[in-house]
Amino acid sequence: MSAQAETSEDSRLLRLQDILASGAVREAARLLRSLAPAEIAHLLEALPPAEREIIWNLVDEEHDGQILLLVTDEVRASLIRHMDPEELLAATANLDLDDLADLVQQMPSAITAEVMNALDDQRRHRLEAVLSFSEDTAGGLMNTDTVTVRPEVTLDVVLRYLRRLGDGVPRDTDKLFVVNRDDEYLGVLQLSQLVSRDPEDTVAEAMSLDMQALRADMSSSEVARRFEAHDILSAPVINEDGRLLGRITVDDVIDVIREEGEHQFMGRAGLSEEEDMFAPVLASTRRRAVWLGINLATAFLASWVIGQFEETLSKIVALAVLMPIVASMGGIAGSQTLTLAIRGIALGQLSRSNARALLLKELAVGTLNSLIWAVVVAVIAGVWFQNSEIAVLIGVAITINLLFAAVTGSLLPLLLEKVGIDPALAGSVLLTTVTDVVGFLSFLGLASLFLL
Repeated sequence: MSAQAETSEDSRLLRLQDILASGAVREAARLLRSLAPAEIAHLLEALPPAEREIIWNLVDEEHDGQILLLVTDEVRASLIRHMDPEELLAATANLDLDDLADLVQQMPSAITAEVMNALDDQRRHRLEAVLSFSEDTAGGLMNTDTVTVRPEVTLDVVLRYLRRLGDGVPRDTDKLFVVNRDDEYLGVLQLSQLVSRDPEDTVAEAMSLDMQALRADMSSSEVARRFEAHDILSAPVINEDGRLLGRITVDDVIDVIREEGEHQFMGRAGLSEEEDMFAPVLASTRRRAVWLGINLATAFLASWVIGQFEETLSKIVALAVLMPIVASMGGIAGSQTLTLAIRGIALGQLSRSNARALLLKELAVGTLNSLIWAVVVAVIAGVWFQNSEIAVLIGVAITINLLFAAVTGSLLPLLLEKVGIDPALAGSVLLTTVTDVVGFLSFLGLASLFLL
């Protein structure tokens, strides 16, 4: 979001809060009517619960469904709790099937049953097909509203078919999908080809075979990478037998990319990307307490290591002054490698097959950086304390810690992923533990061996 857009959002939020504070409810309703659903969703996320509920009651009901889709999971759940069954049913009325699938999974089971019963047979079967897949797969992202054509018909027949469909042509249609009589996916017919070629040409003559279909069980991350790599606007989704199930459009993929970016950013602090900024105090406390507890345990481990060298520290005070430098340098270097590795995993660029190459490269970078900064820190420490032995020891300790940081940062994300732990959530905590322990152990251990 640009700085100008952010300023505009901030001014609207302040204006809305001023209006609410003055009690001018009608003016607030007029302001909301001038905003798009995405803008209203942004404002709702930025308001405390009491003000959020007031604004939500002022929103036009026709926008309820779209807004519910655009807010985070926790905000959506809080809004749904304040809606009666009739409002929830109305909110789902005009949603695309893939959006409807996302929404009904957050609704109370009784409302979900009512929504399903309110659909016609065809739409209900299509919704059940989408819900049968995990939401983080191509099947969970897809919309089953597609236009299919047979390869043997002429383009003129296809054009007449589309005219007959009229408003029934799915939104964001940029291509038609070519299937055989068994609904097996064969290729795509671009709309540009449909309107530019001879109407007497057959679909088989005008269709493209280049677009590879997406398997329904493909992960949403892989789907996003495919769209990005090939600049796709929409893509077909097939089952294991090659039969066409639906399509995914670029707007769904943009949501996946945004959510993954937020996950990486929030994960560094042990938070969920779906967390409500104004979530209840006890709920937020409980979630954060887990990671604070883990961090405390690792901090005690580092303190225990320091405690093993109590005698050394009492005799050489300079060590206590300098040892945070060793740990800090290792932590920063390790975080750089860790971030690179987590990004590689998220983009599908890092796996066990090329982990060794990354490790060797990061070891080389770590070696050069450790030598450069070991000399710099050693010179500063030597001049500061007028002690060449301490200067040499801190230089060696920094070298050791930076090399350990390179190894840990490269391999830790892969190890965590292998055992089913999210590297974005746990990686930084464990890395800090390693660099602190190794840094203190190497510096104080060397000092105990050579200075006492």
